[in-house]
Amino acid sequence: MLGLVPVLCLVLAVPSRAASASPEGEGWGGADLSVRLLVSPDRAQPGRPLRYRAEVSNAGPGDAVLPVLTLRLPDGVRVLGTDVTECLPGIAAGEVVCASADDVPAGTTGGVTLDAIVRPGARGPLEASATLSSEVVDDDETNNSARALTEVDEGTDLAVGVSRRTRAGRLVLVSAVVRNRGPRPVRDAGLLLDTGGARLLAARGARCDSRTGYADCRLRTLRAGGRVTLLLAFSAPGHEIGGREPSGHEPGSRAPGGRGPRAEATVYSPLTGDRRPADNTARFRLG
Repeated sequence: MLGLVPVLCLVLAVPSRAASASPEGEGWGGADLSVRLLVSPDRAQPGRPLRYRAEVSNAGPGDAVLPVLTLRLPDGVRVLGTDVTECLPGIAAGEVVCASADDVPAGTTGGVTLDAIVRPGARGPLEASATLSSEVVDDDETNNSARALTEVDEGTDLAVGVSRRTRAGRLVLVSAVVRNRGPRPVRDAGLLLDTGGARLLAARGARCDSRTGYADCRLRTLRAGGRVTLLLAFSAPGHEIGGREPSGHEPGSRAPGGRGPRAEATVYSPLTGDRRPADNTARFRLG
């Protein structure tokens, strides 16, 4: 199943025996199943990943007959996927059911990893649970379920806007404003530019790593309520000095009607969550 799954891997790790125990078999009897639920990081942030790990074991003495692991996640997170193909969405929202197609021998352990993302409007604590069951009697059911509580950091609210743009031949100047509406300061903010094929020539207000079609700019620390203005100079493809148009319309060149290539600026923070990501991207034309 899960990381009782992949089941085949676990079976290879124990002595060969029948998949199901019989009354005469040495594995006959109840199966003492247990599960624990781990989560990382220990403090969630809006818009950031969250990873759950359900670790399960069968202490025996009997085999676990067709065990089922059920994970229930809170409304504040969205499931991205698991590392086990047997895990499928359950009936309820945020529920994942991992049903094994085989019995699991006594003495084996395993687990399943589930990746999720914290929703922008999430409020803590986030409570998740894991429940393990089997078709055999378990004399100790106190360890068949586990839960994990995760506090939610309030994060911050970054935003970017393009305030103006001018063009002289191939040279296109863009002024972009990045704001931190708080409440947390951001020390690792970046601005990722998809330039639509244009080349970044120079940047004022940030240090930028440029390559054709893209640029990544590192910003100074943004305190809550702070802002930074970037002046960016691009060489737009298809623009001739003096404003003469190219003879043909090639990809990345100015579109008919004088419009330049489409571009996009996205502000981000690798470590700090964003409560309102809708304003993290600004779209504009380089021309």
